[in-house]
Amino acid sequence: MLARDIFAWVYLAVVAATVAAIIEDNGGSGRKFSWLLVVILFPIGGFVLYLFFGINQRHHRVFVKRHKRFTDKMEKELDGRTRAEFASESALEDIRPKYHPLARLLAQGILLPKSRTQAEIIVRGKRKYELLMEDLKNARESIHMEYFHFGMDRGSKAVRDMLMQKAREGVKVRFINENFANLPIPPRYYNQMKKAGVEVVSFTNPKRHLIELATYLNYRNHRKIVVIDNRIAYTGGMNINDHYFLQWRDTHLRLTGDIVASLQLVFLDSWVTSGGELDRPLPDYLRAGPHQDPLPGSDIPLLRDKIAQLAADEPDSPIPVLRLSYEWALYNARDYFYLQTPYFTPPQSLLDALKAAAASGIDVRVMLPAKVDTLIMRPANRAYYKECLEAGIRIYERQGEFIHSKTFVSDDYLSMVGTTNVDERSFSIDYEDNVYFYDEECALRAKEIFFRDLEQCREITLAEVNAWPWPKRFFQKIVRLFDPQL
Repeated sequence: MLARDIFAWVYLAVVAATVAAIIEDNGGSGRKFSWLLVVILFPIGGFVLYLFFGINQRHHRVFVKRHKRFTDKMEKELDGRTRAEFASESALEDIRPKYHPLARLLAQGILLPKSRTQAEIIVRGKRKYELLMEDLKNARESIHMEYFHFGMDRGSKAVRDMLMQKAREGVKVRFINENFANLPIPPRYYNQMKKAGVEVVSFTNPKRHLIELATYLNYRNHRKIVVIDNRIAYTGGMNINDHYFLQWRDTHLRLTGDIVASLQLVFLDSWVTSGGELDRPLPDYLRAGPHQDPLPGSDIPLLRDKIAQLAADEPDSPIPVLRLSYEWALYNARDYFYLQTPYFTPPQSLLDALKAAAASGIDVRVMLPAKVDTLIMRPANRAYYKECLEAGIRIYERQGEFIHSKTFVSDDYLSMVGTTNVDERSFSIDYEDNVYFYDEECALRAKEIFFRDLEQCREITLAEVNAWPWPKRFFQKIVRLFDPQL
């Protein structure tokens, strides 16, 4: 009898504590109600599921706590000149006034638009590999790198060997290991890097308190950032492995000029927050050097002296700026909005924005891969086709190699290249970064790339979707239930 009473009290305590946590959560009511049902019906299992997958980190106090080490460092070390450079709104004067609200939304007070940015839009993995290897080879002071996937194949090992070589030469090399996304890679792979002098930190610290660790296991550092000598930076869709270098179609950026400091700041935040150490004051890392002209071999000319803005988002920041930026662009589009994404399971608010834009006469087009990298994503993507097509959105599936690009372009002015997929994971769970350009030439270049890819696409029609067998459509709807964890 005593054991049963103890179990009953434990049962009630677990349910009460979890229910209180769900109610305290600042997420949507529908999401809260779903978790309440799970916990009430399956109290122990529901508690475990909520602990791993349900906790919403978007709360100011969580952000402050997790990033306190870095924010304290900024408060102590940033001098007046560096603060003024990051707080400067001078680039806003050269942006069309209509887009000022978007720029301020993305900035969140610190990552403001930057003038004098040079960019090469990279659309071939081989080009990215060649550029990156040459820039790494020429590094003289520092190399900072964080990638969602960093493989063990031929191209990945060549990059790793270059990092180790530069560390032996005395270059300060810092590498953030997304350890849970790369579990198949043995520790010795990174230990060899450490022995060569590369500083390696794990993004998710397994030494955390058990409950704190559990809440972070579902979160991933999905960013792809390289900063070399404070003057060259990379970001975009391409990870480090041969899928990206040799096989898949993806879009990436090589950047120089003022925006490099923004990418450096985001990297340093991740580095210090993950437990990394710095050997110099922050201002020494945040003053971007002069830009370097591109290496020969590009089939797309360099974009010079453009206004660009880095936006970084993560589950512990106060608001979902990247999702809101997509919605803002859709609600403020006047002519068109063209989107490329490998994974298309949009949150309801973004789906509504896409449908509203198309229904109001905006030319909304979504390009997805016909061939996906995981079996479950094909039915997951297609679960939204009927609803989108009925609203007037045009859907294209690119044939041939898997397309992994995460881009959009709108109205011959606003364009974006980034790491963010159109799914709940990217917008709410993972750490992401996108670069936005406010410029006609950049937008026309992005539009040209979109239409070049369109030549290899097949447009999906509503009649085709309606003709799919009922079991196929029903399975898609089942998969759609699990969108947040895909």
